[in-house]
Amino acid sequence: MSDRDAARPRTPAPAKAARAPVRFTVVLRTPARAAEPLFAQAPKAWQRMLPYIVAGVFVVSLLPTTISVLTNDYKVGGGWAGALGVAQTLPLLLAVTRPLLAWALILFADTVGAVVLTHADKMAGHAWPWTPMAIVGYLLLMICLGLRESIRTLIGVWLVTGAVGVVLGFFEPDGVTTTVALLFVLSGSFLAVTGALRGIGDAQQRIAEQESISEAERARRTLLEERARIARELHDVVAHHMSVITVQADSAPYRLPGMPEPVQEEFAAIAASARESLAEMRRLLTVLRSDQANGRNGTAESGGAPAPQPGIGRIQQLVEATVRAGQPVELSLAAGAAQAAPPAVDLSAYRIVQEALANVVRHAPGAETRVSVTHDAEEVLVLVVNGPAARDAVVALESSGTGHGLVGMQERVRLTRGTLDTGPLPDGGFRVAARLPLHDPTDDPTDDPTDDAPNDLTEDSS
Repeated sequence: MSDRDAARPRTPAPAKAARAPVRFTVVLRTPARAAEPLFAQAPKAWQRMLPYIVAGVFVVSLLPTTISVLTNDYKVGGGWAGALGVAQTLPLLLAVTRPLLAWALILFADTVGAVVLTHADKMAGHAWPWTPMAIVGYLLLMICLGLRESIRTLIGVWLVTGAVGVVLGFFEPDGVTTTVALLFVLSGSFLAVTGALRGIGDAQQRIAEQESISEAERARRTLLEERARIARELHDVVAHHMSVITVQADSAPYRLPGMPEPVQEEFAAIAASARESLAEMRRLLTVLRSDQANGRNGTAESGGAPAPQPGIGRIQQLVEATVRAGQPVELSLAAGAAQAAPPAVDLSAYRIVQEALANVVRHAPGAETRVSVTHDAEEVLVLVVNGPAARDAVVALESSGTGHGLVGMQERVRLTRGTLDTGPLPDGGFRVAARLPLHDPTDDPTDDPTDDAPNDLTEDSS
């Protein structure tokens, strides 16, 4: 049935695996605030801590390595080696929350380091102006920038990196291996890849937000359409009784001769009130059935003349039509249920069975289905239970549902102040059970079934 999708998703395993990269890119989306850490909006705690862990590992690894290489390979003094090691690595911790500031500090430290290395005792055959450790730390910084900053900022960072390298090239010592072009190319590549990932994450987040808004709007539109349909059907039911009242009140003086004048006036007032009520209902029905109103509600339904409304007495015909469609259905219909039910309950019971059987045909073809309609002095009980789809049946006509099928059932049950119980069964089937009181169970004016309570759509948000 269409509403079981909320409890039993039908998404195949390959589709779930294909969405894993999408969920990862959402984790990479830009933080909401400037000082918010990277991955701050990730759903899991370890994901939020990951940037700090990675930055800490790089600092712990690069700091002693930088000091050792500068001291042993480049023959830089111990004081300068220690100062440059700290200046070139510790700002990486700041890159988790403020990568642009960390980039400025590290670029300045790397530039000072390049100038210091021009006076080192042993430069021949070594990388300059960017040492291998400086390149590794700088690329980590590019990843943080790419996941955080705008495209314009990333382009500016890349160009400044290249410009600083070109300026330092004018002071290049003899015999060194220049790393200006290497850092320029690698930094641009890292910025492009991480910036693209961040952009995909932002796009996926916006799509998810828009889909959530659209789903809520579709659910609300379905609710309004069902209420309009109920209003039209109630008009057809109530109008008949109002017409009978009008005819009886108008004909009373002729059917009961010798009636006192005050009594005749009372009947005339009753007939006038009934006619006025009928006129008001017709005006309401005209609005509900007009094409203009349907256009505003986003429906394609056109107006039509009132027609006799079905009830419990026609459930037998409904079941027979379903059986002819190839669906095995067993009906248990209590005698006298149609006569005992008032018009609203009679119509609601029929519509609930109709919706339930339609969903079985669409989503569980060939499933054994049982329909039961019973009643007592207090209520009518409607029960529709189906098993899993037959194994030899062709695939379901619809593999997914909007979850809005319960909206109509819920509204009709609320109309009669009844209860609705739906849900999947352990064997893979589905159950719909509705209790429709024959009499209004409460006169509490605060308990208005037409209120737009938040729970209107919660059961149908799948």
